[in-house]
Amino acid sequence: MKIIGVGCGPGLLTEQAIKELRAARNVYGSDRAIGIARPFLSASCRVKSIDDFKALSRLPQDSVILSTGDPMLAGLGYLQGEVIPGISSLQIATARLHIPQSRVSVVVAHGRGHEKGMADTVEEVKRGKIVFLLADPKFDDEELYARLQRLGLPLQVAVCENLGYPDERITVGPIAEPPVTTADMYSLVIGNF
Repeated sequence: MKIIGVGCGPGLLTEQAIKELRAARNVYGSDRAIGIARPFLSASCRVKSIDDFKALSRLPQDSVILSTGDPMLAGLGYLQGEVIPGISSLQIATARLHIPQSRVSVVVAHGRGHEKGMADTVEEVKRGKIVFLLADPKFDDEELYARLQRLGLPLQVAVCENLGYPDERITVGPIAEPPVTTADMYSLVIGNF
């Protein structure tokens, strides 16, 4: 089994990933991941959209499973098999904002653990780290901003929406007047940058 990161948006596949996709015979992934990979799949490749990610470990060994972004950031890298990384939203965000990744701490609050994500973000910011937070539409940005404002630190917030897509948007503002999230697919960069 191979787990291939297709990047966080179109045009962000690595050469290694493209080579593997061209040779693939059975590909599984979300509709978004399939859409990114489709130009590189052969006409004879079987492609199946999945929404039950719990059954992935039972797929045949010759399967290729697509993961958006990089499977090791918050994707499917936990599966057994060879992992081929993609270009992640973390890489795009830090590049666009000119932030060295060595200064960043990653917090995942996408689809799970919103309270833990908030607590972890506050702790990492107190340690002087810049936080890259993977969130989802149900995450309470305003509650997080309120907790961070109570720290009294000179923090900035970057709302990074639809990274890698034509409608990509990054808006930066101070924690006292943080930018508003308008897209379902977004991440936050928070810290002194």
